[in-house]
Amino acid sequence: MSNRKISIIVPAQAVPEGKGVTVHRTIGRAGLSELDPFLLLDEMVIGADDAGTGFPEHPHRGFETVTYMLSGSMRHKDTAGNVGEIGPGEAQWMTAGRGIIHSEMPTSEGVDIRGFQLWVNLPAADKMKPPRYQDIPYGDIPTIAGDGYIARLVTGELLGENGPVSEIAVNPLFADITLLRSGKIIVPVPAGHTAFLYGINKAYQVGDDQVPPRAIAVLKDGNAVELTAEKDTRLLLVAAAPIGEPVARYGPFVMNTREEIKATLDDWNNGRFL
Repeated sequence: MSNRKISIIVPAQAVPEGKGVTVHRTIGRAGLSELDPFLLLDEMVIGADDAGTGFPEHPHRGFETVTYMLSGSMRHKDTAGNVGEIGPGEAQWMTAGRGIIHSEMPTSEGVDIRGFQLWVNLPAADKMKPPRYQDIPYGDIPTIAGDGYIARLVTGELLGENGPVSEIAVNPLFADITLLRSGKIIVPVPAGHTAFLYGINKAYQVGDDQVPPRAIAVLKDGNAVELTAEKDTRLLLVAAAPIGEPVARYGPFVMNTREEIKATLDDWNNGRFL
């Protein structure tokens, strides 16, 4: 077994986003503009008393958005006719493809809303595919029992079991891991895949490197990662196959060339987006 080491640690940066929301951004900020095939990682925090905040209607093209909730609930609605509400431990995986307009707005009251949004790039061959939406309720996400940990598996394969999100080009792994004991644990990771960790509640170690919560630890290659942490430490483990294609990016649009971005803006400005 070849344990992965840390390549870089990037703490989150607070950024205003949507309508009155502060997100804590690690991928998609200065110092880590992208991490093939990942384009953005935000931890969103909306206070229980922050009325009227959220993410009103906005467009996307050329990639996929993943929303995963820790607390509170959010409602998704899009121009393809999809509507869904997710709460703690639930996820939405939206393939924007050739174009979609969606909103994600809070629905819970009296509780802080906390969750993640991850942007996953699409290969050139899939960028103009029809939009698709996958709503994954709590009961559909398996809890995998490992040696010293449990993992809520949204997508990918772990210890012989598979998550419910399917047919994603980059073959991703997305796991919400909680340690059941203090000390060392080893979690398998697909070799050759870009992979990172994100601490949700406590600091932890990979090898000799200490990683604070609310920071991304980008991992070098290998087929496993050895973690040292306290009991009840919770973190995300995310991995996917790199695409290796050029990225042209303009706000919520991600294509391969500047010419494609210009065509996307022309489509958007002239009502040909969907």
